[in-house]
Amino acid sequence: MTKFNKLFNNKKQVIAMIHTEANPGTPNYNNSVKEIINKAVAEAKVYESAGIETVMIENMHDIPYLNRNVGHEVSTLMSIIAYEIKRQTSLKLGIQILAGANKQAISSAHSAGADFIRAEGYVFSHIADEGLMNSDAGELKRFQKQIGAENILIFTDIKKKHSAHSITSDVSILETAKAAEFFLIDGVIITGNSTGTEANVKEVELVKKNTNIPVLIGSGINADNIKTFYKFADAFIIGSYFKENGYWANKLDNKRIQDFMNVFNNLNN
Repeated sequence: MTKFNKLFNNKKQVIAMIHTEANPGTPNYNNSVKEIINKAVAEAKVYESAGIETVMIENMHDIPYLNRNVGHEVSTLMSIIAYEIKRQTSLKLGIQILAGANKQAISSAHSAGADFIRAEGYVFSHIADEGLMNSDAGELKRFQKQIGAENILIFTDIKKKHSAHSITSDVSILETAKAAEFFLIDGVIITGNSTGTEANVKEVELVKKNTNIPVLIGSGINADNIKTFYKFADAFIIGSYFKENGYWANKLDNKRIQDFMNVFNNLNN
């Protein structure tokens, strides 16, 4: 049994996003650490009550993002948020720290008892909003080993959203996935071009059929298209669709969450 199947009990998984409020030191920080923690925990409990088993926290409000260089003021609070979610719920939990702060994410996950991280820039190079991002697979896997965090799974975006891939235009998404597989990744994430836009189902199918690693869809999943993507992926990361009006920065929409889970549970049974 793979680590992925063991973690998720051999079931396809919805991974619901918690976009934590802006962290200390970032332009939109509101000077209330306690409120940031409490809001994230409250959202986790909403998801849990809707029958969702896995969530992921992400510092999406920390705009503009730093390129891998995220300080302790961010990673420390993300650790505390993750710890409180794990303490107060029975949810499986992942962490992403933008942008490309993969070592900080795995450190936070290790400290908080989280289960996985979402990484970016794991293989090859791309031009992100924040600038050039080079591969960190070798460094990240060694760091994971050094701190004894081998139990934490690493999922990585390939040909990620909000990025230009002209540098690797001669490298297909399948070749990118195979490179990540060779570099010991636990799963690859396929997205659309931007937050909330759906992935290319043919790309998802191609990667799923030609690699031996889990495939996750990282954007654009909703109650209408889940039936199309369901058979080609192992997990579905959902953020925007679970918010009011389908916008990532809005409040959670309980009806959207429940309507989606009704469809998903019918597929998953």
